[in-house]
Amino acid sequence: IHAVDDVSFEIKKGMTYGVVGESGCGKTTLARTMMHLEEPTSGEMLFKGDDITKFNRKQMTSLRRQMQMVFQDPYGSLNPVRTIHNIVAEPVRVHSIFDNKRDEIDKVREMLEVVGLPSDNQTLEKRPNEFSGGERQRIGIARSLILEPEFIVADEPVSMLDASVRADIISLMRRLKQERDLTYFFITHEFGMARAICDRIAVMYAGRLVEVANAAAIVDHPLHPYTQLLIDAIPPLIPDENWGKTIPEGEVPYFTVPPPGCRFNPRCYKADELCRSEMPELIDYRNGHYVSCHHVSGPGQIKK
Repeated sequence: IHAVDDVSFEIKKGMTYGVVGESGCGKTTLARTMMHLEEPTSGEMLFKGDDITKFNRKQMTSLRRQMQMVFQDPYGSLNPVRTIHNIVAEPVRVHSIFDNKRDEIDKVREMLEVVGLPSDNQTLEKRPNEFSGGERQRIGIARSLILEPEFIVADEPVSMLDASVRADIISLMRRLKQERDLTYFFITHEFGMARAICDRIAVMYAGRLVEVANAAAIVDHPLHPYTQLLIDAIPPLIPDENWGKTIPEGEVPYFTVPPPGCRFNPRCYKADELCRSEMPELIDYRNGHYVSCHHVSGPGQIKK
């Protein structure tokens, strides 16, 4: 049983690398495995040339100063009985960064200001239930940044927020990336969101990557039928009565019983006998634009 299977990619420093796919495709499992919240059963994960799957507890503790995570749920990811001061300060306490309380408080205040929240004593003593969803996510971001990490895993950081505040959080993350020289691994089920923030996008289906390319290339020239369907699902700016009619029936197959051949074949309008019997390889179609589809036969060639 593999929730994530044969997944390989490279994230360059300073990049926002997005993974897009429906719920149940393995995105969160991949993110949790990268952060060692789940243990991989095989393969390797290299960070600055070191395979972190072989790290012991002490090495992983040290690594977490460089890698942090922003969680999907701004309500469940913050301890409801702790003050904002204690929530944001938790990472620096775990890593014994400061010798005195004054320095810790100053750092917490700094991080709250960085994410656009008040840093007065009253705010520090509040609890999560006194904040809106958007404010809670800002608190989560402040907590993830307090150790001055280089790499942030953002697991659908705006999916549970009102549409009115999503743009604000995305704008904040963009600004923080520039100001703090961050690298993001950004997970989302919305292609429009990935297009707005990511430099490179990987499309995931049923635990496997089906297409990987720079954001502009994958949006302008999608090669995999599933990628095209995700893009077609983006609501148009001008109302269109035909919008949504191309979305296929069915759901992502459960990872315990994947279909033979290409895992998308039961929902794909292009599926033929080859698709139903043989798993396609992820090939370089053109200049780093990778696709896993029998109907894309080689560099620059698409089967009709």
